[in-house]
Amino acid sequence: MKVILASNNKNKIREMQQILAPFGMEVVSQREAGADFEVEENGATFAENAELKAKAVYERLHCAVIADDSGLAVDALGGAPGVYSHRYAGEHATDEERCRKLLHELEGVPAEQRTARFLCAICYFEENGEKHFFTGSCEGVIGTEASGENGFGYDPVFYSGDKSLAEMTDDEKNQISHRGNALRLFQEYLKERK
Repeated sequence: MKVILASNNKNKIREMQQILAPFGMEVVSQREAGADFEVEENGATFAENAELKAKAVYERLHCAVIADDSGLAVDALGGAPGVYSHRYAGEHATDEERCRKLLHELEGVPAEQRTARFLCAICYFEENGEKHFFTGSCEGVIGTEASGENGFGYDPVFYSGDKSLAEMTDDEKNQISHRGNALRLFQEYLKERK
């Protein structure tokens, strides 16, 4: 089965391909599918943003489309950066700048209060336009420094157990990640539907 990912983010595309390929799914970016445009993510929730992206690509291509919106919620920051995770350190900030800002915001916060979770909402439009949502999360803590070369986004500062997500192999991360958990629910839905 082929599905269009409503994204041109190369890291997200690679991760989704890795997670869905074992289930016989081919993931193609919206650009590769001929929908080369950006969608303004102005929803108040991850699910709203995922739906905005999936709907825009579906309306252009009228085929199976999947979109995800995800981010980090830090308890000591009242759930921030949340839906603003990507823009947390400014519109054009790098992953490193976002991590640095987060660590700065948490300076002096004790380890037991640095709990956080990655959250993911997936919106899937079937070829007939029917829409479905799947969500996943990954619990962890924000470390006091960045560690690891793998992953992207806040992975170097988000720890699950004694490793940051950026210190894990792709397979290790995909087994526990918010996106991996949401995509497994999506896969379960597709299996039940057959």
